[in-house]
Amino acid sequence: MENMTMTSHVDTCFDCAKACEECATACIEAGDTDSKGHDMTACIKLCRDCADICTLCGRLTARGSQFMKSFMTVCAEACEACAGECEKHASHFAHCKACAEACRKCAEECRQMAA
Repeated sequence: MENMTMTSHVDTCFDCAKACEECATACIEAGDTDSKGHDMTACIKLCRDCADICTLCGRLTARGSQFMKSFMTVCAEACEACAGECEKHASHFAHCKACAEACRKCAEECRQMAA
C-alpha cells in the first residue's frame, strides 16, 4: 500500500471512531431512548465497540502492522453493524445519521484495502 492511501485510511478510521464516540455520548445524554421511545442501548454498545475497533485499525494501519489487513475485515464488519443500527434512528437523530455515514465510508474503505 502506498503511504498516501494508508494515511487517508488512518484518517477515515479515526474520523469514524470520533463519529461513533459522539453518537454514543449523545444517545447516553438523551436518556438512552429516542424520541419514539425506542431503546438506544444497542446503538450505544455498537458505537462504543466500533469506535474502539476503528481506533485500533487506524493505529495498526499507521504503523504498517502485519495484522492490519486481517483487522480491516473485522473493522468493516463492526462498521457495517454500527451503521445498520444507527440508520434505524438517522431520521430523527443527526448524530446517528452522521455516525452511519462515517461507518459506511470506513467499512467500504476497509474492504477495499483488505482485498
